[in-house]
Amino acid sequence: MSSSPSTLRCCMDPSHHVAIEARVTSVNVGTVRSVEHRGRTVTTGIFKAPVAGRVTASGVNVVGDDQADRVNHGGPEQALYAYAAEDIEWWSEQVGRSLEPGTFGENLTTRGLDVTGALIGERWRIGNAVFEVTAPRIPCFKLGIRLGDGRFPQRFARAGRPGAYLRIAEPGDIGAGDLITVEHRPSHDVTVGLVARAYHDDRSLVEHLLEAPQLGAGWREWALAHR
Repeated sequence: MSSSPSTLRCCMDPSHHVAIEARVTSVNVGTVRSVEHRGRTVTTGIFKAPVAGRVTASGVNVVGDDQADRVNHGGPEQALYAYAAEDIEWWSEQVGRSLEPGTFGENLTTRGLDVTGALIGERWRIGNAVFEVTAPRIPCFKLGIRLGDGRFPQRFARAGRPGAYLRIAEPGDIGAGDLITVEHRPSHDVTVGLVARAYHDDRSLVEHLLEAPQLGAGWREWALAHR
């Protein structure tokens, strides 16, 4: 099967010079659970694990998945969260233990796709569904709970590997092994990585975020307030 350049974007193995097709390595879901944190009970949907077979993505979710806080971690603009297997492997080296797919609360674990370099408004076809990149992940204390390290959210922010939130542009069924095809890339150069850097590290980049018309209303308001 031949592969389009958009499927293979930023997916070259420099040691072998072989193009790697971008694919979903796992679809991960989880229900809301209660956990103890610093003497109080909190609810979270960050504990996700791979699911077998195909699942439907529609509305604000994937079947079988849920979020405890849809203001900050869900809703139409953050229906799914994608994180790269390459980044999970990098983190495994950093923390000194093997981290499994779903560890970061991601619904889609990908391989061969430059998730940090994805443009705001970029569209991915996976299975018969289409997803649009909307924003980077801004870590909260619940990521620290999942990794067993209260300081991990700060480490995550500094690492510059935020992953990408997605909205469901066209509902459909998805599953592990599905090819990821980048169907559309906007003409601006505002990536999820740049948005994350503007938020965490470099406010001089804030004005640049406004060049992306697909930037969500919440992010646009933040950028206008901080430029």
